[in-house]
Amino acid sequence: MSKIKALIRKRPKSDPSKAISVNSDNQNTNNASIDAASKGHAVNTPIEQTRWNGWGNININKKVSAHGAKLIKSHIGKTKKLSSVSLQQVLKTVPKSRLPVAMTELDTVSVDNEVRLRHARGQSFPDWIAMHGGDFEVFPDGVAFPASTADVETLLQLASEHDLIVIPFGGGTSVAGHINPQKGSRPVLTIAMSKMDQLIDLDNESQIATFGAGTQGPAVEAQLNEHGYRLGHYPQSWELSTLGGWIAARSSGQQSLGYGRIEQMFAGGTLVTPQGVLNIADIPASAAGPDLREMMMGTEGRAGIFTEVKMRVQSQPEEELFKVAFLPNWAAGKEVLRQAVQKNIQLSMLRLSNAVETDAHLHLGTTPSQFMAISTYLKARGLSSEKAMLTYGVSGDKAQNKLALTQFNKLLKQQGSVTGKITDIMGSVWAHGRFKFPYLRGTLWEKGIMVDTFETATNWNHIDEQMQQMQQAVRTSLADEGEEVMAFTHISHVYKQGASLYTTYFFRAAKDHASTLSRWQKIKHAASLSLANGTATISHQHGVGRDHAPYLAAEKGKLGIQVTHDMLKSLDPEQRMNPGVLIKE
Repeated sequence: MSKIKALIRKRPKSDPSKAISVNSDNQNTNNASIDAASKGHAVNTPIEQTRWNGWGNININKKVSAHGAKLIKSHIGKTKKLSSVSLQQVLKTVPKSRLPVAMTELDTVSVDNEVRLRHARGQSFPDWIAMHGGDFEVFPDGVAFPASTADVETLLQLASEHDLIVIPFGGGTSVAGHINPQKGSRPVLTIAMSKMDQLIDLDNESQIATFGAGTQGPAVEAQLNEHGYRLGHYPQSWELSTLGGWIAARSSGQQSLGYGRIEQMFAGGTLVTPQGVLNIADIPASAAGPDLREMMMGTEGRAGIFTEVKMRVQSQPEEELFKVAFLPNWAAGKEVLRQAVQKNIQLSMLRLSNAVETDAHLHLGTTPSQFMAISTYLKARGLSSEKAMLTYGVSGDKAQNKLALTQFNKLLKQQGSVTGKITDIMGSVWAHGRFKFPYLRGTLWEKGIMVDTFETATNWNHIDEQMQQMQQAVRTSLADEGEEVMAFTHISHVYKQGASLYTTYFFRAAKDHASTLSRWQKIKHAASLSLANGTATISHQHGVGRDHAPYLAAEKGKLGIQVTHDMLKSLDPEQRMNPGVLIKE
């Protein structure tokens, strides 16, 4: 929960909601909110306005409360900040481009050192270590900025003629190693889709919008809003990530319960492959063999590059509300979620934090006085340290929302929930800062606190066991170094069959960048092994990339890996498209 401007009128002294206020974390910022986006961000955020060695807009910062940082340190111990190199220092390490002259002379291709540097890494933990430590290892030899499908066709033809490796680049938000060039003899061309960021066509009757695949989240919603529509796909990376990236990595947004995952939104489009252009028709349903949409989603740049995408959109909602409730414990909260989704209650989102995450969120986003007011209020209502925070939302016409909330409130009451004015305000607070969590990573880095996440999905009957296994694996992963890892989890997406689990963990920086990366590798391996059990997925929404590729066989099986490999090779027989991503070669 973050500080915000006053949202409520004066309350009685006994009402703890008066302790909550709403303020911007930075005087000069766009909060990356949906409302702000739909009021003028019709084009992508220029990459030069983003941090070269961290997350997001250079003018936005996310504060962390002193008592929130103290809570984390009470688990992991005293911390010491790692050093950070300057942009100029790293630029000196960029080698001369290996691209052939025929490529460097193209208007669409840049071999500028800073452009290459800014397209060399994503947002995974190893990427942060590289960006702050200065050891990038490999840079793309050039970055292309196509403006059309024809441009992409030309670039892939030249890549074949000159034997280049090609890496598609959307918003650069990958946390699984999707866009990092690898060492090798072949020059690397990164193809950045940022110029293809416009709404191309809108079929009002069918509610199909055609976009350039490089359109970032805010630009998608801004352009649709001008016509009274919304896509409704809001991943945590929404501020910078792109339509093409969402499709390539099978993304899921915060309100997937109401709007659906990217699978429900993607209607068709154009994929440029080394073998030619694949046009996927936007037919509503078909029994004519395998679904090409499903086959090409999740290919992570291995099959080709999406250039134009057709998306199923819907009218702007009359009303959208976000609220918070507190349940006595995790079991009660989980039962509310399961019943709500299986009873088809028309909510747009459900998110349940376990007890440790609930406590952490209440610390990290409040002042001491706010924390005490909320804690006193909840304790007076009979809740203990086992309480679980549930964030939920509705989106639609007012009558529909009223019915959904009435039905959901009945479930909440059956499980002994606590709601009221204070929790309603907390819902507004969440909505205000919903895309700011990634900025917290930079703030904590400055304090020597390392943070990362991983996620999965499993059936309802495996949820508790899976969460326990994940957290236990992470918390004990550095025992050989005498280090403790703090970890907590929430359910972020729900289905009738099961739900996703999203775990955040904190650990201390080691004496240097290499040792810190080694700690992360131990944690990541332990976490991944806890998922590679046949009943959970290695990734519910972040994709596979290179980081998860070694663990994919446990989920897909030997034959499944072979089928996937053969399909990708049929479109890219020379294996120049993002090799090593998705399937470990």
